[in-house]
Amino acid sequence: MHATDIMTTDVITISLDTEVREIAGLLLQHRISAVPVIDDDNKVLGIVSEGDLMRRAENETEERHSWWVENLLSSSHDADHYLKTHGRTAREIMSRDVVAVHEDTPLHEIAQLLEKYHVKRVPVTRDGQLVGLVSRANLLHGLTAKGADLGVSGSTDDRTIRQSLQQELSAEVGLVSGRINVIVSDGVVQLWGLVHNDAEKTAAEIAAQNTPGVRSVENFLGQVPPWMLEA
Repeated sequence: MHATDIMTTDVITISLDTEVREIAGLLLQHRISAVPVIDDDNKVLGIVSEGDLMRRAENETEERHSWWVENLLSSSHDADHYLKTHGRTAREIMSRDVVAVHEDTPLHEIAQLLEKYHVKRVPVTRDGQLVGLVSRANLLHGLTAKGADLGVSGSTDDRTIRQSLQQELSAEVGLVSGRINVIVSDGVVQLWGLVHNDAEKTAAEIAAQNTPGVRSVENFLGQVPPWMLEA
């Protein structure tokens, strides 16, 4: 399997000028932990994660340095730190050293990148443009599928099934694709993610069963906790 077989394609993105308050609202609204920053050509410029928003001066969570550490820090480092904690837009607070992968990057290589760079997600690009996102959860879902840990490629039929089912879940069932992950291996569909109620869980399973080429369905969908609904 490759990145294209497990990635989330409906990616929430922001621009360089998106304000911090709006970014925080997007993370809460869509229940995600980070958003890629893109330009007008859909090229990835950086990422803003919930971690970037935690150490903010207004939250009184700004990192404090002892006097001797401050003396060791360069003025450039101080300026970077100030931007991170006081910046008002994505341009000023985003992480710029983005680790990205291509659609054909194997899962084991993605796992190695997440471990090496201590990141929770990687953008997926095609000709430099953003086409998806692979998170740790996506990766774990993919590795549970038959053959994923052996480096077996997802077949064209499996990818066709995945695309058709994702379209059905979004357009007809009304499920947000960013919250539902579909993994297909040898015609076996695995459904992962969160839904609001049993009706959505059952509808997703029926949609999978009705998709041409599907041999069986494994439904691992969970229900959104009540406290998340109240947020």
